[in-house]
Amino acid sequence: MDNNPEISTIAQLRQNIDGINAQILELLSQRAKTVIQIGQQQTLSSMSHYDPVREEEMLTALEKQNQANNGPFPISTIKKLFKEIFKASMDLEDSQDQKHLLVSRKVKAEDTVIQIGDLKIGGGNAPFLIAGPCAIESEEQMDSTAEFLKDFGVKIYRGGAYKPRTSPYGFQGMGVDGLIIGSGAAKANGMAFITEVMDTRDVEIISEYADILQVGTRNMHNFALLREVGRQSKPVLLKRGFAATMEEWFYAAEYILAEGNPNVILCERGIRTFEKKTRNTLDLSSVAIAKLETHLPVVVDVTHAAGRRDILVQLAKAAFAVGADGVHIEVHPNPKVALSDNEQQLDFAGFRAFHDAVKPYLAAKDVVVK
Repeated sequence: MDNNPEISTIAQLRQNIDGINAQILELLSQRAKTVIQIGQQQTLSSMSHYDPVREEEMLTALEKQNQANNGPFPISTIKKLFKEIFKASMDLEDSQDQKHLLVSRKVKAEDTVIQIGDLKIGGGNAPFLIAGPCAIESEEQMDSTAEFLKDFGVKIYRGGAYKPRTSPYGFQGMGVDGLIIGSGAAKANGMAFITEVMDTRDVEIISEYADILQVGTRNMHNFALLREVGRQSKPVLLKRGFAATMEEWFYAAEYILAEGNPNVILCERGIRTFEKKTRNTLDLSSVAIAKLETHLPVVVDVTHAAGRRDILVQLAKAAFAVGADGVHIEVHPNPKVALSDNEQQLDFAGFRAFHDAVKPYLAAKDVVVK
């Protein structure tokens, strides 16, 4: 036994520290449980979890208490310590919220299957193609393309009636006339019609003509639009924002589901990086993670990812291999004269070759493609 009184004193003080640490840990745990309860109530009331006024009130109260107790720590240190506690509490609330997200497999383990006509999307059903022109330009263009694609078993026909363009002077679409043309061409050839909605004011009229509403990459963060399409009964194809994280993409889908529309199809279409060989960088890892963490069907838009025709087959095969439920491809009778994206759309011969190359993948997912 060590009889050195100084060492004995240190040992006793360390025991005291251990006891205090345990008390602090217990208090932190109690605080965390209370924070979770507050967060749950805020979520139910659609309130923000972050309240800067409340945070400032707590810091002011701690400053006064520290002064009254003649605390050894300067107030800057006290604030720094408690801000870390506040941040950890917010992170804890977020993690608890994510466990209850409607898009999460923790809430719904089985795959969501969306039925459009005789086409079943997701849940291990056979992969499919969405195909058609970038923009609706004329009745002849849409009719001829639909008739061509019908022979390849395409069930979902795309065409933009409203076009979001980088330049305000670019072709902006035909509007309602385009909806009439696109819907008519699709129905005449036994296909569902999908088109983009850009404005909350257009949701109602587009829903009259379209079988699927598309929210484009530029509108993924348009929360008013997400809520509005969430109030519709039509399925929604939600494209990932070109600069959005996967988490932001999933939360965008949550906006739609939270409004009562469970029929959401996620669409990976490439993200903006420093690379210039392609229009965007196709993030296939997002497909695998979306299938793992959510129960929603996932489609890959290879056309907008590549921005070029010569690698579409390879990207489509990779998308199917990683688990995509479908592939989105743009087809035009004469891409050279297309009013938008003329360098990335396939002509009829190009689509025929594309389809021949990916046809083995357009079978039930339990079929192994070698």
